[in-house]
Amino acid sequence: MKVNIHEAKTQLSRLLQRVAAGEEVTIARAGVPVAKLIAVAPANGKRPLGAMQGQIYIADDFDAPLPDEILAGFYREKSLRKKPAHAKPGRPARKRARV
Repeated sequence: MKVNIHEAKTQLSRLLQRVAAGEEVTIARAGVPVAKLIAVAPANGKRPLGAMQGQIYIADDFDAPLPDEILAGFYREKSLRKKPAHAKPGRPARKRARV
């Protein structure tokens, strides 16, 4: 089925019913097709187990505890960041504004 833009705007609900029933609707501007309405396939809610087998690698130590120097950064026990080269002693470095 082919309809013009004005008809598609005024009859959208009816066109969507036809599309849901399996029909394709082409929308045209001045007789030139510009869009196609088609039904969306229902999403399959279940994913098969093992679909990515052989494509993903998880290291044996994936869940091993983090090293102390990295863990300290999460708890702010020790700053791991270096001061910027332009920072003057005695004054805290200014932070850049995020845009």
